[in-house]
Parts: sequence; structure tokens; C-alpha cells
Amino acid sequence: MAAREADLLPVPYFHVVFALPAEIGAIAYHNKAVIYDLLFKAASETMLTIAADPKHLGARIGITAVLHTWGSAMTHHPHVHMIVPGGGISLDGTRWISTKPDFFLPVLVLSRLFRRLLLEKLSAAHAASRLSFFGAQAPLADAAAFNRLMQSLRKKSWFVYAKEPFAGPKQVLAYLSRYTHRVAISNSRLLKTDGKTVTFRVKDYRLDGRARFTTMTLDVAEFIRRFLLHVLPKGFHRIRHYGLLATGTRAENIDRARQLLGAAVPCGDANEDADCGVRDDLPPCPCCGSRLRIIERFQRGETPTHRPSPPQLVFRFDTS
Repeated sequence: MAAREADLLPVPYFHVVFALPAEIGAIAYHNKAVIYDLLFKAASETMLTIAADPKHLGARIGITAVLHTWGSAMTHHPHVHMIVPGGGISLDGTRWISTKPDFFLPVLVLSRLFRRLLLEKLSAAHAASRLSFFGAQAPLADAAAFNRLMQSLRKKSWFVYAKEPFAGPKQVLAYLSRYTHRVAISNSRLLKTDGKTVTFRVKDYRLDGRARFTTMTLDVAEFIRRFLLHVLPKGFHRIRHYGLLATGTRAENIDRARQLLGAAVPCGDANEDADCGVRDDLPPCPCCGSRLRIIERFQRGETPTHRPSPPQLVFRFDTS
């Protein structure tokens, strides 16, 4: 989280979601590594391409993408959440181009390009014999049957969801810390078990208000089956970075973006060399002798957000 905090820019952050149609989700059930990878590639290429188009933003953007494979009831629902700074560096590298406060890119344009790119990549994977089919999906091993499915999917409307911008960088970090390392369900949603069934909270996104929140009870075996649907293939990376945030050039791009924005380097453990409140007129720490560092300022009556690390317990044994 300290590393991600060091990458944040003083701009609005947008939240964009790319989801697979149910027909492709069914194929992904037996081809997780291949289909999830194609989902990442198609979604990231879509965002980078449309953002670079002068008709839209005309800039190089940065993306942090997180794979989710579950719905609220732990059913198989592969989709990618993207967290994107509200703007990017112009194609000639001379200025920062900001988006509108509440609008990033047109979702209809994103949806159509995403559909085309993903179907092209799926067809190429099938032609290269990279996909496996079992049970009800077995007929799709035939090229003609698979092509018919691709043709039908080209006629369907695909949806990309652009959610409201995050309230600020702290909310971006809170989102990442809450979702990036969670699988399928959080402990707080588990209500009870009697050894035979498990009851947990679910959310029906088709409803509004209190009716949206309800509970579900499953047999233990079904609960475990649904949970195991979301265990990723060994070595698969479910958090990926693209564009300005791509690993190889991230530091250079972030520094350039801050220069164009006139922004200072944020404080944090990942920026030891930054001027993060160190003052020469403060006395040294009485414990270690290091210079004291200001970690937060807050007004009378405000609650500080910093939480110090809990003290370490020291055990002493009497050997007499």
C-alpha cells in the first residue's frame, strides 16, 4: 500500500469495470488462465487506445487493473476493475491533459472496441488450440461451432461500467486495501454455520434501498464449491498495471506527471528521500536519536487518520 500511495497523483480517480458476457464466462470456467489473461489484455488495450485518440482525450493514461471472478453470491462472474487517474500526459509529452470532473471516456465506444478486441483474441486462441472444452461446452471444440458463437456475440450489446469518481486518493487506497487480496467473500459477510449449512450476506444489485441487502444459506459442500471457483491458477497475477503505471517505466512517468501538474512528491514509507515534514528545529527522538518527522496535521476536534503500529510485546523468562 505504501508503494501504491507513492504513485498517486493529485487528480480525480475514475473506476471503470469490464465484464465478460455469460457465454464467455462459461468458457473461462475450464480455461481460467487463458481467458482471464485475454480479459486483462482486451480491457487495457481498449482503455489505452480510446484515451490516446485525439477525438476523446488524446493522452497516455495510467491504469491499475484488479481481477474479480465473483458476484455477491460467489457465482462465477469474471470482470476487471480499473482505477484510472483523471487525465494523462499528452502524446508529445509536453503537458497534462485533464478529463472533465465527472466524465472519463464514452462507455459506448469503450464497449464496442472491447467486444471486437476480445472476440479477436478468443478466435486466435481457439485457432491455436489454447482452449479446452468439456461437458456441455464440448461441441465448441469444432471450429464451425465456435465461429457461430463468436458471430452471435458480435451482435450482442456489451457493457462497460463507469462508476462515480473516487472522492480522493485516500479512497483509492482504501479500495485497493479492501479488495486486492480478498477472495470471493470477506469474513464480515459470514453470519453463521451449523456444520451443515453456511449463511452469509448478499447484495442484489438489481434492487435499490434496503431490499438490495439480504441473506443466503447454502449447504457446506456448495459453499466450498463456490469459493473454490475463484482460486486462481498458480502464479496468475490478479493485479496489473498499464500505460503510465507499467512497471518498467512507472517511476519516470509518475515524476513527469508530477512535474506537469506542479505537484510535490507525497509522503510515505516508499519515499524516504521526500521532504515529508522533517524539520531541523525539532529535537531528536529520545529513543533512537533519529530526527522527528511530522506524519500528520489536524485541527482541534478532528480525529487523526494515522494509526501507529501496536507496541511489540517483550517476554522475559525467569531462569533462576
